[in-house]
Amino acid sequence: MDSNGLVELAAVACDDRKAGDIKLLKVDEVSSIADWILITEGLSDVQVRAIVNNVEKTLKDKANLIPLRKEGINEGKWALLDYGDVIINVFQPNDRKFYDLESFWSNGVLHNFNNNKLIILKDE
Repeated sequence: MDSNGLVELAAVACDDRKAGDIKLLKVDEVSSIADWILITEGLSDVQVRAIVNNVEKTLKDKANLIPLRKEGINEGKWALLDYGDVIINVFQPNDRKFYDLESFWSNGVLHNFNNNKLIILKDE
């Protein structure tokens, strides 16, 4: 599965656990770190962990992938799953505002994810 399919699968898995404000940043043209960075939020540490666990399970079951690295899952304030081409960040709202990764990666192409559809916010 290519990185586009992988990030969409991850976004659907986030949406399945009621993740809020799902954003996908296509950064392949501006960074070698990854092709995509997914940023979303959960309202509590329990929801953050549920979102991360569902992403991990979905990508393992449907794409036979496990993350290269995982961080912050136990704390549930900011959890990260690194799949190489796709990096998934799940924040609680205050932590998301504080780190403001959308602004940090503003030179990438920003997409919203609503109702299982990608919506391009900035021209590619």
